[in-house]
Amino acid sequence: MQFKHPEILYFLFLLVIPILVHLFQLRRFKKEYFTNVRFLKELSIQTRKSSKIKKWLLLATRLLLLTFIIIAFAQPFFLAKDTKNSSNEMYIVLDNSFSMQAKGQKGELLKRAVQELLENTPENQTFSLITNSQTFWNTDIKSIQRELQNLKYSALPFQLESAMAKINSRKSAFNKDVLIITDAVGLESTQLKSIDNSFNTYFIIPKSEHENNVSIDSVFIHQTLDDFYEIGLKLSAFGEENNPIPVALYNQNKLIAKTLTKFESKQKTIYFTIPKTDFHGYASITDNGLDYDNTLFFTISKPEKSKVISIGSTEKSNFLSRIYTSDEFIYQNFDIKTLDYNSLDKQDAIILNELDEIPLALQTTLKSFVNKGGNLIIIPSVQIRIANLNTFLMNFGTIQFKPLENNEKLVTKINFNHPLYANVFENKITNFQYPKTQKSFGITSKNPAVLNYEDQTPFLTSMRNPISAVYIFAAPINSENSNFQKSPLIVPTFYKMAYNNRKNGIKALTIGNNIPFLVDANLSKDEILNVKNETETFIPIQQILNNKVQLTFNDYPEQAGNWGIYKQKERIENISFNYNRSESNLNQISKEVLSDYKIIDSIETVFNTMQTDRTDSPIWKWFVIFALLFLVIEMAIIRFVK
Repeated sequence: MQFKHPEILYFLFLLVIPILVHLFQLRRFKKEYFTNVRFLKELSIQTRKSSKIKKWLLLATRLLLLTFIIIAFAQPFFLAKDTKNSSNEMYIVLDNSFSMQAKGQKGELLKRAVQELLENTPENQTFSLITNSQTFWNTDIKSIQRELQNLKYSALPFQLESAMAKINSRKSAFNKDVLIITDAVGLESTQLKSIDNSFNTYFIIPKSEHENNVSIDSVFIHQTLDDFYEIGLKLSAFGEENNPIPVALYNQNKLIAKTLTKFESKQKTIYFTIPKTDFHGYASITDNGLDYDNTLFFTISKPEKSKVISIGSTEKSNFLSRIYTSDEFIYQNFDIKTLDYNSLDKQDAIILNELDEIPLALQTTLKSFVNKGGNLIIIPSVQIRIANLNTFLMNFGTIQFKPLENNEKLVTKINFNHPLYANVFENKITNFQYPKTQKSFGITSKNPAVLNYEDQTPFLTSMRNPISAVYIFAAPINSENSNFQKSPLIVPTFYKMAYNNRKNGIKALTIGNNIPFLVDANLSKDEILNVKNETETFIPIQQILNNKVQLTFNDYPEQAGNWGIYKQKERIENISFNYNRSESNLNQISKEVLSDYKIIDSIETVFNTMQTDRTDSPIWKWFVIFALLFLVIEMAIIRFVK
């Protein structure tokens, strides 16, 4: 027991006063004379005994009465169980990602969490609120009531590390209470390492009633016909239900195809055939799960011919003209002596085909070409100086050539997961006609190979950046050194290396991925591009690259949909944005990950527990009650005890 005002206890010395009063009676007795002396003597003895007991009882009650009054004024209390954290700062991390759309027993998980915060957070409680998209520092529940009620779902997945970084940036002399409200979809143990061990961390994990969901994951061009595209939609099913799902395809908000599909497995691809013209629309499904992943927006521009230049002798480049046909490519071959350097920036891909030397001027031009989004393909010559080639390659990464090896090798392994072969093979081929080379260079590289020799050394490897790639062969592929030109692999390999996805592929960006996007546009110094649709307009980060503009979108736009890129009022290109699909699987919750943390069932419990554990228990009222009780006892003694 402790006292708020211990100095008042000095008044306990006043207990001496009633003791003195009772010991020294100041009251004088008056003598009375009666005739029957014997009777009066007995009565006097009895009266004195009774009076003595009464005096001691009164003394005791008055001492206790005065003691309890003095202690009550000193305000005694019992110290709180968790008093060391009573001055902690409060932080609430609220997950408003799309997985919180799931339905719980009382409605959508996010809306229910917001309602509980509004109902159970004490009005005098100061806290900071961190969501996926907004942050409110040092506020109270009344001040942000409207913002909470209008809180929207965020396109950004829940990132615990980001929230913890914001909390750690708030330096303070006090410890921190952190309340994390999330459905824990996709939460991994590595993310929990960002939580400071000194924090008092509580988790509230709202649960959905069911975990069934179907999502559209991606779209791709399966094959290109003369007048049509065959596109594929990849769908995923989560949970136990296996009901047929309607799938519809819209172009410019007009329905152009519809089908009903049933899942035989957890993943399924369905195909649509559409005209080979501009497409600016979306695919849509209808299910009983999450809503945000039921629509995938995408854009396909009218096909443009990709521009390809090969630099090398005509005899060794004849095979390229058979791959880069005039219906899809504008192909040209130049000897190094007749090369027009000014034409290089306008190409989509450049092939260095067995050059014995790469001039310094060409090295500088090609470095700029790759940085501006062009693809570079390098086929080495057996006569090339390794030092010259390695110096050139240092402009792009860490790949280096070793001395020439004069022994036959078979190309036996295809990296089917490499981006170059995305959507090229329907099945993984394990037995095919192996190409071979007579002479080859050793290559040291940390990058994954596209094609490997039988000894696991790379035959074809690459260095990639967000907007371009450099592809490097380990050996010449002319007919004297290799039969690769006769292999079935040569057409898809060279086709994809020179194919410009920006011109002929699907444009479907993911919000928040920050992958740069190139647009063909000539801008003056003061001109900018903006992106807009019917409801929203924003200006992305942009960098002018001669006849191109590189755009970076960061976390914009806020809403998925079909958009246009504008130069002033002129629409120069269409583009589509989609939400990240990483939270479509509601089965990703792992309770074992949170085994070392406090999991609380409700927000009300959190605040009640803190209030109980961190509030001192005052007991001065009990001393007042006891004082009143002894006052009543004293009056009873005076009145009834003779």
